[in-house]
Amino acid sequence: MPLPTESDTRPGTPEPSATTDILSTTPTASDEPLQIRPPEAGEGAAMWRLARDGGELDLNTSYAYLILADDFAATCRVAVSGGEVVGFVLGYCPPARPSHVFVWQVAVRSDQRGRRVAARMLDDLVDGLPEVEAMEATVTESNTASRRLFAAFARNRGAELSWSAGVRAEDFPDGHEAEPRLLISPLSRS
Repeated sequence: MPLPTESDTRPGTPEPSATTDILSTTPTASDEPLQIRPPEAGEGAAMWRLARDGGELDLNTSYAYLILADDFAATCRVAVSGGEVVGFVLGYCPPARPSHVFVWQVAVRSDQRGRRVAARMLDDLVDGLPEVEAMEATVTESNTASRRLFAAFARNRGAELSWSAGVRAEDFPDGHEAEPRLLISPLSRS
């Protein structure tokens, strides 16, 4: 599985972002109300387009996003503004660690910057999973935006953020950068 990255890793970017969905005729105004919720089955297609159009995420097959939006909706979130999906979090609870949620990908469309969309989706995800005590993800060392996002999330939850080896570069068959694993625990509820 591709591991969580963000759509924009430039220094100074407050949260993940992606380019405007090319199927959208006009960007959603950032003053439109923002709804954070579990995805609906058909929204996997919009999530896939957002990942594809951002150009920074490891793109999974469209089928993967459709299945995650349907079968794993409880551990995923979408941000909807103006009737359009403008962000998503893909996650799942590892079978060996059911009290953890693993965040696989985070994406936010670029016209939604400054709204704390990624942080709000992570908050909603954890608050909606009372049985979850820890968050995990893997993040490359070069992905400063994701690292900042997770560090701020840990700080805001009063949790400790620790790192372990994760997925080593030599284990990837395609020259992918290493993905150290982060653990945020214990999680308090907002």
